[in-house]
Amino acid sequence: MRGAPQISLNFLTQSTSGGGIGPAIQGTLILIGLTSLIGIPIGILSGVYLAEFGNNKYAATMRTVNDILTEFPSIVVGITVYGVIVIALIGEYSAIAGAVALSFILIPIVARTTEESLKLVPNNVREASLALGVHKWRTTLSVVLPAAKSGLVTGTLLAVARIAGETAPLIMTILGNRYFFQGLTQPMAALPLEIWRDSLQPQVSLQAQGWGAALILILIVLSLNIAVRIASRGRLKK
Repeated sequence: MRGAPQISLNFLTQSTSGGGIGPAIQGTLILIGLTSLIGIPIGILSGVYLAEFGNNKYAATMRTVNDILTEFPSIVVGITVYGVIVIALIGEYSAIAGAVALSFILIPIVARTTEESLKLVPNNVREASLALGVHKWRTTLSVVLPAAKSGLVTGTLLAVARIAGETAPLIMTILGNRYFFQGLTQPMAALPLEIWRDSLQPQVSLQAQGWGAALILILIVLSLNIAVRIASRGRLKK
C-alpha cells in the first residue's frame, strides 16, 4: 500500500539523482544472476555428492561445514569477504565481492535441499537403472536428478529468495552508488541497500522511495519464482 503509489516509469528507470531506483534494480538482477551462476552449480554438486556418495568421513565433514554456514550470520560473511576479496585481492568494493558473499549464503541452502530431495527418490529407481548395467554416475545424472527436479527447483528458489533481500553482506562488499552498472570490479547499487538507506532518511519523500523499492524487490522475487515454476513444469511434462 505504501509502495504502490511510488511506481512509475521514471521511478523504475531513472537514477537516484532523478528520483528513481533504476541502478538498484539493475544491480539486484546482476547480483542474483552472478550469485546463481557461482552458487547453484556448487550447491547442487555438493548435494548430489552427499546424497549419492556420502557414506564417508569427508561427507560428514561437509555436512558439518554446511550446517555451520547455514546458521552463519550474514554480517560475518560480509566481513570475511571484505577482508579476503575487497581488501586483499581486488582492493575495492565490487559486484564480484558481493556475489561471492551471497554465494556463501546460497550454497548451503541449495546443498541441503538437493541432498534431501535426492534421498526422497526411491532406491528401486536406482536399482533398476544399475541392473541394466548403467554406471552409478550416469544413473545419478539421467535418472535420479530428473526424478528429484521439483525439489531442486524449490530449493533453488528458496535460496534465491533468501539472497535477494540480504543487506548486511552488501554493505561490506558492493557499497552501492548512484549510477548504472560500471563493471564487475566497481561498486554497484542494489535494492536492499536502497531500502536500508532510504529508511534511515528523515525526508518523507526518501522514505516513500524506500517503500517503493521494497515493493519492487518483492515483485522481482515473485516473478523469478513464477518464471522458474512455469519453465520447470513445462520440462517435467515433456
